[in-house]
Amino acid sequence: MSNFKDEVLLNQNVAPEQFDWDSFESGLDADARKEKSDLEEIYKGSLSDLEENDVLIGKVVRLTDKEAIVDINFKSEGVISLNEFRYNQGLKVGDEVEVMVDRREDKTGQLQLSHRKARTPKAWDKVNELHESGEIVNGFVKSRTKGGMIVDVHGIEAFLPGSQIDVKPIKDYDQFVGKTMEFKVVKINPEFKNVVVSHKALIEADIEGQKKEIIAQLEKGQVLEGTVKNITSYGVFIDLGGVDGLIHITDLSWSRVNHPSEILEDGQTVKVVILDFDDEKTRSNWV
Repeated sequence: MSNFKDEVLLNQNVAPEQFDWDSFESGLDADARKEKSDLEEIYKGSLSDLEENDVLIGKVVRLTDKEAIVDINFKSEGVISLNEFRYNQGLKVGDEVEVMVDRREDKTGQLQLSHRKARTPKAWDKVNELHESGEIVNGFVKSRTKGGMIVDVHGIEAFLPGSQIDVKPIKDYDQFVGKTMEFKVVKINPEFKNVVVSHKALIEADIEGQKKEIIAQLEKGQVLEGTVKNITSYGVFIDLGGVDGLIHITDLSWSRVNHPSEILEDGQTVKVVILDFDDEKTRSNWV
């Protein structure tokens, strides 16, 4: 919104520095002077009521390739980098978003807003709740960094160590960038505002659940099919959908075996008979 004087000057075919404003004002009738006064009060109010770091609700009125234009009922619309909405791929015109006034005016006179800064205070409360409850949360993988990934969790940048991405080693971190995944908040350092999340913890929890289901169905003498997982000098470990069983070297063959690798190899599928199993350790002795 421009002030009354600006609006009048825009309609005069006279250079601003040459215009006699005092003479013009003296010629205004009472209604015109009141309108001018009201407009100036509105203009002044829109400036004084808005302070930096204020948190408001704005409406997205336009989207460009790089920015979201947001209306907060100020004299001008504000801009927010689309990078702050990368977690929200469905952002569209008409959406209401929480924003913080970053700068009332930059060097070009543009109102600068931040969506990320507006989300941060509530985000810390939410992240702490997730840590205490162990609840699963969706996070947006923003980028890779040394030793892991940066994940947006409710507006907080959390660290996902490379060792916590999966139960198996991951070589190509880039394949996860730009994806939304499920995580568990495993560590928070309030002093340094650090948050660590894990996707591996969820996979391990699923595997543990599968183990319990499998163990519940095991019976001595039962014949099952498994895969050779690891070969040692004293025997072979067999994987049956997450449950590890051991075939001792003496149970591999009727004849003498110097090393289990003489009989089996990694990844080989074999049939085994359950000799015994431990409900608590979820490990079986097979033959």
